[in-house]
Amino acid sequence: MRRSKSLLFLVFSFALFISQAWAQVEHIVIAAGTDEDRALQAISNEQDAGKKLAMYEEFVQKFSSNPQAVAYGNWQISQAYQASGDMQKALDYGDKALVGAPHNLDILVSQVNVAEQAKNNSKTMDYVAQGGEVCHSIAKQPKPEGMSDEDFARKVTEDKSQAQSNCDFLETSGLNVISSENDPKARMAEIEKYTAAFPDSKFGDQVSNYAMYTLGPGQLNDQARLVSFAEKQLASNPNSLTALLLLANHYAEANSSAKAITYAEKAIDVAKADAPDADKTRKLSAGACHNIIGWAYFKQDKTASAITEFKTASGLLKGMDDQQYAGALYGLGSAYAKLNKLTEARDALTEAVKIPGQVQAMSQDLLTKVNAARAKGK
Repeated sequence: MRRSKSLLFLVFSFALFISQAWAQVEHIVIAAGTDEDRALQAISNEQDAGKKLAMYEEFVQKFSSNPQAVAYGNWQISQAYQASGDMQKALDYGDKALVGAPHNLDILVSQVNVAEQAKNNSKTMDYVAQGGEVCHSIAKQPKPEGMSDEDFARKVTEDKSQAQSNCDFLETSGLNVISSENDPKARMAEIEKYTAAFPDSKFGDQVSNYAMYTLGPGQLNDQARLVSFAEKQLASNPNSLTALLLLANHYAEANSSAKAITYAEKAIDVAKADAPDADKTRKLSAGACHNIIGWAYFKQDKTASAITEFKTASGLLKGMDDQQYAGALYGLGSAYAKLNKLTEARDALTEAVKIPGQVQAMSQDLLTKVNAARAKGK
């Protein structure tokens, strides 16, 4: 998402604001009536783009001892090169501006716009990550000495409000980089930068899904890293449904039934599939987890409990996902057959056989055996 915003940012004040080095949001402030202020007003009155650019370059040299002035001048030079179409020089001068004002969200947003125009995903994500750290730091800023708790709480709220537009832009731009990246290794590196900078992102589930896909079969196929990523997600967000489902699946496939059940039960609790506002994703997640628990119980010879789980899973998955629904029916038929409840097994498997897909052949094979057993029983 790209937005249009005024790139001429100048605040006149009687005192220079010196930013905290730890990542507090910075604003460029040029004191009114100073030589810097008068020089900038002269530049703003110049209509010729080439002359204005030369004046900004002279401004940076003349006031090189003033970090705020240098940062502002380089920022304006960056925007001039962006307007002329020279994105590399725009990036270079924007980076010089960030040396003097590394926590200035306006400059970081400007650099994201330039990097996007240059189609440079790596640089875009670098600026997004740098900005995300600044956005995340607002709530963690130390209380100034002598300020009351009430005034400090009000200050934090105001700081968040003022930065919200920039922070939203950066957060969305990072997601766009991830979703447009074609190289799996680069995408995963971008995801790791993004999740570190925006640990509680509103796009957390989407980013997690990209990570699971990137680390899964067909892409990087790195199971160890996949599990590690999911565990990190849970450390920052214990209710991450995507991470819980991934770990439940992983431990089910690894035949670690106890862990599979633990993660699946937690995911079911988070999904709240029976809530009035439960959407398709939540119902599918809960259905998949009941299926996982069903198979875990089946392997533990807790067959009656497995039947309960498979019934719940099939109820949630019917009409939502044919393949998962077929898997739940196959599990239900297998559990009934194990208890020699052949009629019930036949009914479940007959329904599963109607669904084309990878479970169909297994369901047909088991149904044939169940029907043969029923015939012998007569």
